[in-house]
Amino acid sequence: MSDTNTLPSTATKLVAEAVGTFLLVFGGVGTALFAATFPAGSEGNPLGVGFVGVALAFGLTVLVGAYAWGPVSGGHFNPAITLGLAASGRFAWKDSVGYIIAQLIGGALATTVIVLIGLFGPGDWLATAQDGGFASNGFGELSPGGFGLGAAIVAEILLTAVFVLIILGVTHPSRGTAALAPLAIGLTLTLIHLISIPIDNTSVNPARSIAAAIYGGVGPLSQVWVFIVFPIIGGILGGILHRALFEPKGSVPPARAEARVPDAR
Repeated sequence: MSDTNTLPSTATKLVAEAVGTFLLVFGGVGTALFAATFPAGSEGNPLGVGFVGVALAFGLTVLVGAYAWGPVSGGHFNPAITLGLAASGRFAWKDSVGYIIAQLIGGALATTVIVLIGLFGPGDWLATAQDGGFASNGFGELSPGGFGLGAAIVAEILLTAVFVLIILGVTHPSRGTAALAPLAIGLTLTLIHLISIPIDNTSVNPARSIAAAIYGGVGPLSQVWVFIVFPIIGGILGGILHRALFEPKGSVPPARAEARVPDAR
């Protein structure tokens, strides 16, 4: 987009971030709640997608969201990514607050819609989903595999940093491959979920964690701070590492109002 008059407005970018985060949370958390163990109570569970299906759902939502709205807002859909891009010099710090607010709103709307659907579900579906934590992140007793706080901290810092490093690499203005960037990002998020769902149900995204914990009850709400603080630390660390390791001095692209997925057209 060479004509600056055609650049999206700030409001349009924020809407894109909210809609993209809505899709991510609705697709990922919705798959975990509606499809992972369907049909409920089935001993053999012949139809449920399991955690592999949930991992793919999160990756696919990011992939399609990045293609659809990446050229508008950059396709962050995640506060940790926004702050990581800012730390790398690819995104303006002053624009981070607006992006993060939009992402939190989009995520909360997604889980609210899931609750609305659940109200019309069979029997006690909604109560069961909420009693089970509403696909929230957790450690200790709330970890799918029984992993403790330390495991959650290490996983969230490391995997969020890796996610940011991949994003910065595949979207580099001169080294990245524009048409394939969303695919690489989506597959990376799928891999991250395959690794860490058993550890803490995978966050790497504070907006996703907050959105689920809102309806998850006292336990998830009491632990959600872990999935806010440590993905953000990991995201910022990833941005700093990318700048130190892969950007020769003086070659960092100037911070813009958006760090966009390269236009694939």
